[in-house]
Amino acid sequence: MEKVETIEKPVLKIGIDERVEPAKALVFGLQHVLAMFGATVTVPLVVGGAVGLSGDQIALMIQAVLLAMGIATLLQTTIGSRYPIVQGSSFAFIPGLIAIGSSLGMAAVQGALIVGGLIEAAIGWLGIIGKVRKLFTPLVTGVTITLIGFSLASVAVKNFFNFYADPTGTTLMKASIVALITFLTTVFVALKAKGSLKAMPVVVGAAVGYLVSVPLGLTDFALVKSLPVLSVPSIFPWGTPVFDGTAIVLLLFAFMVSIIESVGDYHAIATVTGSEITGRHITRGIGSEGIACSIAGVLGACGTTSYSENIGVVALTKVGSRHVVQVGAAILIFLSLLPKFAGILASMPAPVLGGLTLALYGMISVTGLRLIKERVEFSDRNTLILAAALITGLGAPQLPPEFLVHFPELVASILESGMAVGALTAIVLDRIL
Repeated sequence: MEKVETIEKPVLKIGIDERVEPAKALVFGLQHVLAMFGATVTVPLVVGGAVGLSGDQIALMIQAVLLAMGIATLLQTTIGSRYPIVQGSSFAFIPGLIAIGSSLGMAAVQGALIVGGLIEAAIGWLGIIGKVRKLFTPLVTGVTITLIGFSLASVAVKNFFNFYADPTGTTLMKASIVALITFLTTVFVALKAKGSLKAMPVVVGAAVGYLVSVPLGLTDFALVKSLPVLSVPSIFPWGTPVFDGTAIVLLLFAFMVSIIESVGDYHAIATVTGSEITGRHITRGIGSEGIACSIAGVLGACGTTSYSENIGVVALTKVGSRHVVQVGAAILIFLSLLPKFAGILASMPAPVLGGLTLALYGMISVTGLRLIKERVEFSDRNTLILAAALITGLGAPQLPPEFLVHFPELVASILESGMAVGALTAIVLDRIL
């Protein structure tokens, strides 16, 4: 008999399968969009800037991301877990996407997402998820999540000082002012704001930073003017997909992290809504996320995962209707049809991103360290595994390109990813020690 976990919690005001009147559903759905919007749009902005995409290409990626995440959310709430879960761009994919996009091009990113998504779908629907989860113990997962944040540190700092757009440093003072104001605003809202505003520090920080950057001349609206009002994102915007073995393997580590995060979110939403959670919920949920990632690859977007922020919205409002979440998905799809809207986001100066991600990426690492602290016993064995995994994960990406050419291409690609090296080290040592 299938194991069922029943969670006892306060009754929701609106249950998972209940519907609400259209006007309220629109408000509640928009609230879900606002809660996840800042984080999910940050991913294409960071990846696009680091890979060297032009403004119109970044706008195109943002459109694709909004459409892909809307579709992913619909899949999750219909054929997936059927929980009120919103899907958004996963930060776990950023290091891999940047590495692949910079070395092999965005067509290889498309191919890696398509294949990786199909593998994730198989892991879910074929019931392999149980075996995969055994590899990712709290120690391994904690190390991997910690290294995701650490690997993005240089990206955050370079954006902070506008390095990608202005490596000569002519805008250094203006960039520093904008980034610092953005950072302080984000932190203030996260720590001091009250009510619903407290749940949107990224959105508020981005808005303030953007407004400050305009009079300082760091924002260029030429792109917004050149884009049409309406258009439908196309398939394979980066060209025919390239299915490169090293790119696929490199991105699989991000998929594994995303799977573990999502399984945790399924348990969290079951707790919040007082619902039962079975193996079927998990297998269907991971299966739908895999298909959604493949669709994201077809659309030229980024990898998707469940969003904890929106579970917080459900806990706060006591509105657990998945139909409300589906309205939020429809809003995302509608926004994906507005290129000028995407252009406004794409014109966001890098220092604004730097100010936002300075704390955001650090919080990823802190989350990993907190998981290690709370779930891992600091025995001599575990301490040794933790030390070795962190040092290899931090050190391997520092190897110069001229040295990496001596390794097989697959090995060299893995060595460029701190997350992959650290995860592999932790998994192997955790199995043999």
